[in-house]
Amino acid sequence: MRYFIGLDLGQRRDFTAIAVVERLERPRPYGEAEFEALLVRHAERLPLGTRYPAVVERVRELTLLPELSGRCELIVDATGVGAPIVDLLRAERLGSSLAAVTITSGERESSRQNAGCVEYNVPKKDLVGSLQLAIEKREIRIGNDAPWTSALLEELMDMRKTTRENGRERMGAEGAGQHDDLVMALALACWKGRRRTQTIRFSSAPLY
Repeated sequence: MRYFIGLDLGQRRDFTAIAVVERLERPRPYGEAEFEALLVRHAERLPLGTRYPAVVERVRELTLLPELSGRCELIVDATGVGAPIVDLLRAERLGSSLAAVTITSGERESSRQNAGCVEYNVPKKDLVGSLQLAIEKREIRIGNDAPWTSALLEELMDMRKTTRENGRERMGAEGAGQHDDLVMALALACWKGRRRTQTIRFSSAPLY
């Protein structure tokens, strides 16, 4: 797969967000091409209160785009309300690979195969950490002329790691009016996109 779609599902007071990244690879004289970078091609927040069937329809529209059709993998936040949405997406038979990620506060990642979908349990620190590492290594490229760029960059700047009284770390936006939905959608896409193997570079254009 060349494209990875991260879907962070919101609830009544949280936005649902989508991020699409393209995996760029460097050809090698011998053997498989090697990973070069991830290009953020699209990001969006759906309006608050968007019903889940409409979310599924929006995802379906994206997977049917000529650039993505048959060449993308969908990575869905299956935490909490996400499980039934994964079932809806599976029933749509979108023609893309599907990974369901339950975000945990644990220490280790695990996975299992279930009815054509790979289900992962992934610590949030690993998801966000993978994105931070990609940014530090200049493996993330974000177009500076896209309408969603400023919102995404603002969220990236608002991400904080805090330690609670019980010693557990929390990663996310902390201030009033701050969000991390776009960042989490991007983190899901980048986590999977980098696996086939953070100053931010600005280049290229949005998907559409």
